[in-house]
Amino acid sequence: MDDNLYSKLRGKIQSEVSVKKRIFISLLLVSSTFIIIFLLFFWLIPVIGLSNIHPIAPILLGIFVFSIILLVLWSSSSLILSILLKRPVLFSRKTRGLAIKLFLPLMTFVGEILGVPKEKVRASFININNEMVLNEGNRYAPNRVLILLPHCLQNSRCNNRLTYHIENCKRCGKCPVGDLLKLRDDYGVKMAIATGGTIARRIVVENRPEFIIAVACEKDLASGIQDTYPLPVFGILNVRPCGPCIDTLVSIEKVRWALEMFVKKHHEG
Repeated sequence: MDDNLYSKLRGKIQSEVSVKKRIFISLLLVSSTFIIIFLLFFWLIPVIGLSNIHPIAPILLGIFVFSIILLVLWSSSSLILSILLKRPVLFSRKTRGLAIKLFLPLMTFVGEILGVPKEKVRASFININNEMVLNEGNRYAPNRVLILLPHCLQNSRCNNRLTYHIENCKRCGKCPVGDLLKLRDDYGVKMAIATGGTIARRIVVENRPEFIIAVACEKDLASGIQDTYPLPVFGILNVRPCGPCIDTLVSIEKVRWALEMFVKKHHEG
């Protein structure tokens, strides 16, 4: 891969991540504050009643609530620091699960209240997830890497069924699938096309990858990252010149860049 093109693409991807950071961090802080305020009210409101049950009951509840508050503060702080410093800190590898399972749904809810569209929240989350996965610095054997594609990348006028049988692709150049198959062959990774979340999950179970490069829209990528956790997923947004779910495109160079970053070379063993 040309060094100049590689450097430019890396800079472009890092620039896209930086643009999304402010949205993610802002919503993360608001969501964490919301959780802490809720927990404080949860602790304060029943204190008088609990003391009538047993004198030590309010203390036990206080310990429980403040333990959760500390967990929220630790997880949000480690996430923010790892984003800003671009490296894992405060065991932030463990907090990726909290970001995926807890903060994303809450941030989407908070974003709606603040007037931030769901697509922007999801795109911000995907970029931050990608950076966290990249910062872990892991590389994987080619046969343990799966490129998961949406069916909308296939030309809508194509008569060949590619779901489960991607080799049916004639590589005619009318859609990105042929170029993606060439990347698959060049790097020795696995590749599959899914028509939805259920089939995508089945493909993951059947292939048992250690790492996934997924191409999809914001909604499908965000839900896919949630569904496959703790498997690391690097998400690449598709391009929708004809609207959603039909004749979509993807940057072949972004996929190549991801393969360069995460797939082990032969000399690496």
